Amino acid sequence: MPLLRDYTAEHERVVNFGGDAVRALDAGDLDRARDLAGRLADELRSHWRGEEDGLFAQLLDTEHDLFVEYIDPLVAEHRELGAFLASMDLADPADEDRFRDAVFALHLHIAKEEDALFPASVTTLDGDQWDAAIAAWHRAHPGEKMLETGI
Repeated sequence: MPLLRDYTAEHERVVNFGGDAVRALDAGDLDRARDLAGRLADELRSHWRGEEDGLFAQLLDTEHDLFVEYIDPLVAEHRELGAFLASMDLADPADEDRFRDAVFALHLHIAKEEDALFPASVTTLDGDQWDAAIAAWHRAHPGEKMLETGI
């Protein structure tokens, strides 16, 4: 599925930004850590918008109540991390520690999506729902093309 491929690539980018930011903090390079954390936040904003308005919305529009129980906490995690990233100060040791914890938690969050939600979507959504989810990705990523296919 091209959409899941692109979401997975976005996950890889945010993991790399987060890990590189932590390594920059370890090296005492606060400017680089801030830059990478900013790039992480930027990537996540468009990623979350695409997921929430697309894939998540389509899954919530099915007859499976289980998706509500699974997706609502994921969206809450998006909001919590987004608020933290917008307000943190990596020069503050407490925020630095919280950032490290957030990067670790992001790995767990991604696993919930890739290991459960994404596979479930393949067997649940129909063609029109996939089209709607892909259209939401495009709205969240104005001017960008999906990977490889150039859609």
